[in-house]
Amino acid sequence: CSKGSLDMAYPGLILANAARMRGIDATLFFTFWGLDIVTEKKVDHLHTPTVGNPSFPIPTMLGGLPGMESLASSMMRKQIEKLDIPDIREMLGMLHDAGAEMYGCQLAMEMFHLEKKDLVPQIDDVISAMDFFDKSAGAQVIFI
Repeated sequence: CSKGSLDMAYPGLILANAARMRGIDATLFFTFWGLDIVTEKKVDHLHTPTVGNPSFPIPTMLGGLPGMESLASSMMRKQIEKLDIPDIREMLGMLHDAGAEMYGCQLAMEMFHLEKKDLVPQIDDVISAMDFFDKSAGAQVIFI
């Protein structure tokens, strides 16, 4: 998981949850901005970008207006709640309880001056990209 916006947090988490529900092992590796998904101070405050998102249904110029990102994030949260989809923190807990492994990227952690204590408790460890590939040898790797 390499992106930390609200709309990009869910794809990796939902896929991992679906895998666990089917009895398939799931290992998540949070790198670069994806660390926001598992950073304790940020996990509950992810937002939906309105600028630079080619799929967002308004012109970029309007997306840059004050309050648009907050409005879009609020609308997305309401839709997520309406569909009875767990919030990010709850989803991380569900994945952890279901046996998914979750790791922070050592290099990105160093770049952003983060320590393991800065991450949510569901993170198993902080590892290198090479360690991640060792753990996922023979598996399908999906980069989001």
